[in-house]
Amino acid sequence: MSGHVRSYPTSAGITPSKVRSRKRTERLELAVVYAILILFALAFILPFLWLVLGSFKSSTELFANPPVWLPSRLHWENYATGFTEFPFLLYLRNTLLIAAVNIVGAVVSNTMIAYGFSRIDWKYRDGVFVLVLATMMLPFQVTMIPLFILFQKLGWIGTFLPLMVPAFFGNPYFIFLLRQFFVGIPKELSQSAKVDGASEFRIYWQMIVPLSMPVVTTVMIFSFTHAWGDFIGPLVFLSDNKLYTLSLGIQQIMSENDPRWPLLLAVGVSMTLPVIVIFFLLQKYFIQGITFSGIKG
Repeated sequence: MSGHVRSYPTSAGITPSKVRSRKRTERLELAVVYAILILFALAFILPFLWLVLGSFKSSTELFANPPVWLPSRLHWENYATGFTEFPFLLYLRNTLLIAAVNIVGAVVSNTMIAYGFSRIDWKYRDGVFVLVLATMMLPFQVTMIPLFILFQKLGWIGTFLPLMVPAFFGNPYFIFLLRQFFVGIPKELSQSAKVDGASEFRIYWQMIVPLSMPVVTTVMIFSFTHAWGDFIGPLVFLSDNKLYTLSLGIQQIMSENDPRWPLLLAVGVSMTLPVIVIFFLLQKYFIQGITFSGIKG
């Protein structure tokens, strides 16, 4: 034996120059992707940034031409005046009450309906589920007049009931999200629980709902944001100023002959911040709920 050891290339045909070229290409592609994402992010951030900065400006700076981004000084009085210009705390209480009841109704009703569509076998189940999904094509403007007539016959016009009670009768989109998530939970868990003597309701409440917290949290976020920013519903069904929500309160300021826009922007920031804070606190569950509901079932 000559003692000569032959060396073999680790990757045939791949030279260091090709490796460097490939890395440069990957970095370039990544930079392009980040640049596109930054542009899209700016398209969404700039309006909100203008809202926040505008809430600290005077009317002169707000309508200056060319536009002035940074105020010469922070007009904190816009917030103080905005909160005292109309009964802000009263409207805030009304809005929070409606939102809280809507969240409870959305979670209770939609989880039960979705459980029936996903975990219980019954005749015509899939056909009824298709009909429920078909109702998503009906906008509120189509059902607004029939609902108004119904609530008028019940004597609910001028109360919070038309804005609260429908939440306890299900929402097709929420039912779809929850049903898709429930389908992905192994049925062996339910069967094992039934063998141990658990009832259907106990399986639903103590097993399926706790395992589905990401999508349940998603439903809670959607329900809160809808009730928090709803304008058409309170406008149609509420007639007493003492029952107005924040959306209607802002509309009162806008309906003045000379609306004070800095005050409106200050109140607008106050209405936007809770939604942003809630989303960032619960974004992990929100993303999981949307993702898993879309890939299962």
